[in-house]
Amino acid sequence: MTIGCCSSLQGSGTTVQEMLCSNVSLAPLENNNVNDSACRTVSVGFPITMMVTGLVGNSLALILVYVSYRRKENRRKKSFLLCIGSLALTDLFGQLMTSPIVISVYRAGRKWENIDTDGCLCSFFGVCMTTFGLCALFLASAMAIERAMAITNPHWYSNHMKTSVTKQILGVMFLLVLLFALLPIAGVGEYQKQWPGTWCFISTGDSKVPGNTVFAVTFAALGIFSLLVTLSCNSGASQSSKQWERLTTETVIQLMGIMCVLLICWSPLLVLMLKMIYNQMSSHECGLSSTANTSRTLDCNFFLTAIRLASLNQILDPWVYLLLREILLRKFCIVANAVSNCSTEDQKGTQTVLDALNKQNQNGNKLDSQNLNDGEFQ
Repeated sequence: MTIGCCSSLQGSGTTVQEMLCSNVSLAPLENNNVNDSACRTVSVGFPITMMVTGLVGNSLALILVYVSYRRKENRRKKSFLLCIGSLALTDLFGQLMTSPIVISVYRAGRKWENIDTDGCLCSFFGVCMTTFGLCALFLASAMAIERAMAITNPHWYSNHMKTSVTKQILGVMFLLVLLFALLPIAGVGEYQKQWPGTWCFISTGDSKVPGNTVFAVTFAALGIFSLLVTLSCNSGASQSSKQWERLTTETVIQLMGIMCVLLICWSPLLVLMLKMIYNQMSSHECGLSSTANTSRTLDCNFFLTAIRLASLNQILDPWVYLLLREILLRKFCIVANAVSNCSTEDQKGTQTVLDALNKQNQNGNKLDSQNLNDGEFQ
C-alpha cells in the first residue's frame, strides 16, 4: 500500500503538489555488507515500543500538569507549568506525527519508496523532526530563563511575568520554529532520506541546493545555543542559595533533570551535524557501496546512534517530570534515610560485637600471661 501526503492534493492542481514535494531527495540507498548487517538487528518492535512509552509518559505528564495548574497553591509556578505542559504536548505530537511513518517503513521492508513515491512524506517527516526538535530545545531554555528570573528578580517576576505573557511567548516561539522548518518547502534547504532509509532529516552534504548549508548550520547553531542558554541559566540560578529557599525544590530538580536529558540526547547530533556539514558529508552516502572510508563508516554509525538519542528525548522528558515530583522525592528520601539508618545501626551493632570480642581476647591474653608467670614462680 502506497501512502503519501500528496495523494489527497492531486485534485487541487499540480502547483501545490510540486511546492510540497520540492527540495526532497529520495535517491535509492544501496545496502552494503557493513551497514545492512547492523540495520537487520532492529525490528519493528523497537519503534512501536518507543511510541507506546512516549505516548503513555506524555499523556500522564499532561494530566498531572493540568491538575497542578488548577491548584491555587501553585500560582507562582503557573508559568513553569505552562512551559512543561507545552513540552509534554510537543513531545506527544512529535511521537504521533513521526512514529507511525517509521513503523510503516519498517513494515514495508525499510523501503521508503514503497510508501512515498512522490517524496512528500519525506518532506512532512523532515518538517516534523525540525519543528518538534527545536521546540523542545527552546522550551527547555524558556523554563530555565523563567526559573532564573523568578529566583534572581522575584519582585519584577511577580509584577510582570503573567501567564498571559507566557502564553504569548510560547505561541510566537512555536510559529517562528514552524516557519523555519518550512523553509525547505519554500526552496531554501533540503530534506533528504537518511540511512538506513527509515527517516528523513536535513541534508548536511549537498551544497548545490540553494541555502542548504545555511539552513543546516542554522539548525545546529540554534540547538547548541539553546543548550548553552539552558546550562548557563541553571548554573547562574543555582548560586542564589537564599532565593532558592523561597521556591519549591521540585521545579528545580525537574529542570535539572530535563537539562541533563537534553544535553545527553541532543549534543551528539548537533555537534556531529556541524562536523558533517564541514566535511560535506551526508548520512545518505552511508548506503552507497562507494562509501569505503573507515572514518566515514564510523560517522555513519555514530549519526544513526545520535538521531536515536535525540528521538529518546521525547520519551524521557515526561518521565523526568513524573519521577521527580515532590511526593516521589519525599518517599525516596524516606526510604534512603531508612536504609542509611539500618546500615548505621548494623555498623554500630557489628562494632559493638567486635569490641566485645576484642575485649574478650585481651582478657584471655592477660589470663594466659598471668598463668605463665604463676607457673614460672612455682
